Amino acid sequence: MSQPETLTFDTLTSLASPKSAYVLTYSFLFGMSFWVTFFGGVIAFRALPRQMFGALQHRTFPVYFNMTIALSAPLAAYWTYTHPAVLEHYLNPRVADVAQAYALGVVFLSQALNAFVIGPLTSKTMFKRHKLEKKEGKQYNEPGVSDEMKALNRTFGQLHGWSSLLNLGVVIALGFHGLWIGTYGI
Repeated sequence: MSQPETLTFDTLTSLASPKSAYVLTYSFLFGMSFWVTFFGGVIAFRALPRQMFGALQHRTFPVYFNMTIALSAPLAAYWTYTHPAVLEHYLNPRVADVAQAYALGVVFLSQALNAFVIGPLTSKTMFKRHKLEKKEGKQYNEPGVSDEMKALNRTFGQLHGWSSLLNLGVVIALGFHGLWIGTYGI
């Protein structure tokens, strides 16, 4: 029977390590992504009037996308640095370490696309739609809206769909990485 480990000053100070920083960073990133994707938006959508919800999302998502970028970059860098096989076999995603680097790359690139391209275009389209609703005196989904409104609705739906799909990919990639590090370690 093994002896239980005793907490000492040395064991407590040893907790401050690159590996523990990696786990905490990953945990924060996955938790934030999971919350934003499956809970935060749904709660806000149900609790707020539509235009207020849109304004909230316009303010919230850039912070979320940028934090995701800022947290996934050092994870990918550390993973690559501590797993030399990534650089040796970077074109072979069947190599486990490379697959993990790809997962972190998917997170970074998806959120960069959301932060710098899709998100701003979605917000721009949403605000055009709000402005046109005031001008026409009709909500975007009422019968008899203009062709311009229908075009804005179509564009908004496509942009929102792409953004949601990328974000879901982020949660899946982070889930895959979490399962990997939980099973095999860092």
